[in-house]
Amino acid sequence: MSLSTHVLDTRLGRPAAKVPVRLDRYDGRTWQPLAEAVTDDDGRLGGLPGGRAALSAGIHRLRFGTGPYFAGQGVETFYPEVTVIFEITDPDEHHHVPLLVSPFGYSTYRGS
Repeated sequence: MSLSTHVLDTRLGRPAAKVPVRLDRYDGRTWQPLAEAVTDDDGRLGGLPGGRAALSAGIHRLRFGTGPYFAGQGVETFYPEVTVIFEITDPDEHHHVPLLVSPFGYSTYRGS
């Protein structure tokens, strides 16, 4: 299985570079951290680390550090963090979880 994300700053109409992202997996009782990274200059983070065993079927979440991102631009935000929880049912598929973000709103969808 592979997992990627892309963060777009809809306020600017551009990719959001250097957004901290953390990947966790739910083990049935609590969240286990798998990987942390930051988006590249194109707002992308591909091939999230964690190993094939760690990225198996189950419930995962991506935590996006929108507070640090907007603070770095001197912009106030209502959402200091955006958390997207999703379930992987077919570990053989590629999963892409984009985030569209502005200081006062966000949306996400299952990409390809």
